[in-house]
Amino acid sequence: MFSGRVEKVGVIGLGIVGSRVAENLRKAQKHVYVWSRTPKPEPNFMGSPAEIAANADAVQIFVTNGEALIQVIEAMEPNLNRGHLILNHATIDVATTRKAAQIVEAHGASFLDCPFTGSRMAAEKGQLVYYAGGDAAVLDKARPLLAVTSKHILHVGGIGDATVLKITTNMISGATVQILSEALAVTEAHGIDGQKLLEALGHNACCSDLIRMKLPSILNENYEPHFSLKNMFKDAQIALALANAKKIETPALSTTASVMFKTLQQGHGEEDYSVLAANYRKTGEADHAS
Repeated sequence: MFSGRVEKVGVIGLGIVGSRVAENLRKAQKHVYVWSRTPKPEPNFMGSPAEIAANADAVQIFVTNGEALIQVIEAMEPNLNRGHLILNHATIDVATTRKAAQIVEAHGASFLDCPFTGSRMAAEKGQLVYYAGGDAAVLDKARPLLAVTSKHILHVGGIGDATVLKITTNMISGATVQILSEALAVTEAHGIDGQKLLEALGHNACCSDLIRMKLPSILNENYEPHFSLKNMFKDAQIALALANAKKIETPALSTTASVMFKTLQQGHGEEDYSVLAANYRKTGEADHAS
């Protein structure tokens, strides 16, 4: 089982968050080795996940789905041993999370189910929050590494539990942006400047950091991705499956997922999921203008 201090770190997946995690690890004087499916002009870009495992004590994985996670884990298998710590930060389904853990642990290595909350700016500032599922002793050994890129680490239970909590928090985020989009549409359709909605929400109990972040961008029609629509839709599908498995009805999530799917079909998958608002704003403005 992993027991050493982490000085050599692998980062697999160099998207919005993974690339910024790698940069913060470099600033912390770690030896960082990176790999992604798309080659990037980054220091120590390796030829494969197997090379990452051959060089790093710990590997932080930021891929987009469960299939990619298993492919990466299987590619690392020949070089996995008791000295490795593997941290999965991808938001995927519970079954695949546990399958990945079984593969890793079969080689004597340690595994943490470790999704995060926080998007581009949080990653850039080293202010992510990690939800950690797994053995407490393994987490204790991983904490110094995770602390480099986070402001808080929350141990939530066993492997799979962190994934469930990450998915359920994203249920709330997705539905919040959907109802915010609807509220803005109604506001503007009745001739009220959307900025007034932002001001009103600032004094209302329903306001949140998410609303404070997303509504100004929506008003400016700025959908630069902090968390893409395609990834939020993927998480909504996982959440629906979790609910269906326990025979729980989820009308709010189902409606939100339907709007996400329609928006994806319009070609907005790579934009921030706040682009859901684009379904309403032009309609509301056109109705008011008439």
